[in-house]
Amino acid sequence: MDCRHTLIILLGTAVTGTGLAQEGTAGSREELAPIVVSAPRYVSKDGSSASKSDIPLVEMPQSVSVVSRDMIDLLNWTSLNESVRYSAGATGEAFGPDERYDWLQVRGFNPVQFIDGVQAPIGSVSNTGTDLYGSESVEVLKGPASVLYGQTPPGGIVNMISRRPGDEFGGEIELQAGEYNSWQIGGDFTGPLSDRVSGRITALYRDRETQVDFLTSERIFISPAVKFLIGDNTRLTLLANYQDDDLANQSTGFLPAFGTQLPNPLGTVPVGRNLGETGYNFFKREQWSAGYDFTHEFSDNFRIQQNLKYFDVKVDSRAVFGAGLVDNDFNGVPDDYRTVNRFDFPFNERIDSLSVDTRGYLEIDAGGAEHSLLFGVDYRKYDGFSEFGFGLAPQLDLFNPVYNAVIPPAALFTFINETREQIGIYAQEQLKLGNFVLTLNARNDWVERDPVTGSTQDDEEFSYRAGVNYVFANGFAPYAQVARSFEPVSGATFAGEPFKPTTGDQIEAGIKYDGRALAEDVRVFGSLAAYQIVQKDVLTPDPVNLFFSVQEGEVEVQGIELELAARIRERLTFNLALTSIDSKVTKTTGTNLGNELVAVPDMLFSALADYTFQDGPLAGFGFGLGLRHRGTMFGDGANQWKSDSVTVYDAILHYDTRTWRFAVNASNFTDEIFVDRCDSPSNCFYGTRRLVTGSVTRKF
Repeated sequence: MDCRHTLIILLGTAVTGTGLAQEGTAGSREELAPIVVSAPRYVSKDGSSASKSDIPLVEMPQSVSVVSRDMIDLLNWTSLNESVRYSAGATGEAFGPDERYDWLQVRGFNPVQFIDGVQAPIGSVSNTGTDLYGSESVEVLKGPASVLYGQTPPGGIVNMISRRPGDEFGGEIELQAGEYNSWQIGGDFTGPLSDRVSGRITALYRDRETQVDFLTSERIFISPAVKFLIGDNTRLTLLANYQDDDLANQSTGFLPAFGTQLPNPLGTVPVGRNLGETGYNFFKREQWSAGYDFTHEFSDNFRIQQNLKYFDVKVDSRAVFGAGLVDNDFNGVPDDYRTVNRFDFPFNERIDSLSVDTRGYLEIDAGGAEHSLLFGVDYRKYDGFSEFGFGLAPQLDLFNPVYNAVIPPAALFTFINETREQIGIYAQEQLKLGNFVLTLNARNDWVERDPVTGSTQDDEEFSYRAGVNYVFANGFAPYAQVARSFEPVSGATFAGEPFKPTTGDQIEAGIKYDGRALAEDVRVFGSLAAYQIVQKDVLTPDPVNLFFSVQEGEVEVQGIELELAARIRERLTFNLALTSIDSKVTKTTGTNLGNELVAVPDMLFSALADYTFQDGPLAGFGFGLGLRHRGTMFGDGANQWKSDSVTVYDAILHYDTRTWRFAVNASNFTDEIFVDRCDSPSNCFYGTRRLVTGSVTRKF
């Protein structure tokens, strides 16, 4: 980062710090009492993902980033891709802006997505593209999570927590408009329906163009919820959501390297260049879910909880996309630097899944030791079917495209036709003895699947987690942990032997801080962690049998993460995140020994400062500055295509009253144009350009 980057951050910090110091010298608490707007949930010290319980994060021996609703609203985020911009250990937008899916990585691996603690319907892509407006928070559990959630990658999981009904009336109506002819209307209302019933309804409609020429995106999202108090000790919450996405002229990236990352004598490829076929390309997705969260307390010390959710997803897509510049003599030099080959890729997918998780909680206080016991069983049945076609499409001029070509129909072939059932039993013990907190977890899973029609494959795996914390009276809590994950691998060797699950082992140590000794109006949570992950039984090329694989691979990821969030006297908000990560292939039968993993930046740094005046003539007015820096990374496993580091800035202006909010958000407000990644001469993707959005919100 150069002096310009440092100056902008120092300027923002100095201005906000001066305002805080001036108000801090005013004297008594009474002079600071007027509050125009409050964000009590901005700094989260609790999160259910790490323990499936209400154990404070400072007592859990594992790193967790919680992105609260208050933070989502401040930054005006609409997707999971954006939600991790100021979190350590996680990255999004790996292919630039994408209206369909959220491309996340956590500690070097693609995380599995969960919604309300149960796994979302993962098909050919490891996420669902669910809109962020329906979520109360996003929890990123970093490191192996199989001990609580079953089959997951070693990097971690992402859990979206749905908005729940409240016992008091409240809500909002929000209208947004911005660049690329974007507009959106959303509403969220909650409150009592009777003495023992409360409800919530969250909905939005969005219509926008994008930085890609001719691509338009339309979305409908609605999420109702009803909570029933059945007696004094029983609660039932019904949860559902529906989302419909309709993208016309969908084409994201797949640009040639010449003119994006490499020089092209004819010029630079415009960021908005669409190499698809207008009038032909589309992406349609309809998905819905329904389920419940049930809790019954038998006594003050024992309760049970059950979560059930059914998902249904339908995707239909047609996509002509770029396949590189014409090079008829295959010498690596384009023939004319402007004629682009194109492929046609029709794709359809149908997924449904049923997940149910039942667990019991038992609290025991004996002999000066406090035991918090968790034991449970979860079940998931998944049915996935997908088909695709692959064909040639007419060529296109990169610098003067003419569309409306006739696309020959491509035959469709089955890609996935799989049923998978998983049963897991698990237990957790948290033992508190004075300031010491010992956490022990164990789980066993049985997975039955039919990766090939007419065949069955059974996997059984044991996973664990063991960690210890020491929580000082001032809120600092050093910890250490070991954990294991597993993930089934589809396919078989040349000899027909099914692949066994790949496993991941992690060692992690660090320190957390929850600011418990600070004043009530100062909320802080921070963490510092160092870790090493080793993933074994990774697929590598079979050195004898072409087109087959063997499980002879191993990868290693190690890193350091620093994260801090603070909200001071409802005036100053501050976020800081630093990630240093080193990934490499440590065993392989291929030629990539020692190479870095794909799309894993060597360093991430982000900082955000926002200040709101709470009294005086500027009461309600606020502003903020943010910086996001991503280090270098490779876009391909051979490590031939390296992306440069990049720094972008965010800005916020907002004015709040008790019933109204007016805001302007600008992400990448200097409009830094950069190539996010290339993985071959034909597959390059631009990063997200500047996006300015204005919003008006009526609060109730």
